[in-house]
Amino acid sequence: MPHDGAVTMTPGLAEDELAAIEAEFGFEFADDHRAFLSAGLPVGESWPDWRDAPRRSLQQRLQLPAEGILFAVEWRQFWGAEWGVRPARMKDALRSANYHLARVPQLVPVHANHYLPAGRGSFGHPVLSVYQTDVTCCSTGIFAYVDRELGDADPDVWQAPTPTVRFWSDLIG
Repeated sequence: MPHDGAVTMTPGLAEDELAAIEAEFGFEFADDHRAFLSAGLPVGESWPDWRDAPRRSLQQRLQLPAEGILFAVEWRQFWGAEWGVRPARMKDALRSANYHLARVPQLVPVHANHYLPAGRGSFGHPVLSVYQTDVTCCSTGIFAYVDRELGDADPDVWQAPTPTVRFWSDLIG
């Protein structure tokens, strides 16, 4: 993978490193995300350094999508389409939103505000750009995403990704 100095490819994560990350943070990488991180770990601006970043920083990045939804519930009157009736009191609305968010697919950071859903045995999900309730598909999958981000992709070849992630795909507008 070529790079312009903004990212350095370091040796990939070993199986025991991946397992330790998954145990510590309570999720499993999707199969294609796992394969990518096993082949090489990108380190640089906005790339999560799963090997050496402070654990608190990684935890915050994992929580950011749900926290963005909670912000929208509190400040922008957002309410999930399948969540039922919104409670009148904000305290109750936030509690209910937290309950529902705990049951949607966990998103795992790939780069900046771009995520893949967690889940061993899953692969081929598009990479999602997530900022509060603003969700878009930015690539057909992790390998196409990395090729585009690092300059290997043919700019004339663009395939529209199909959203596949429960709840998060519903926010694509």
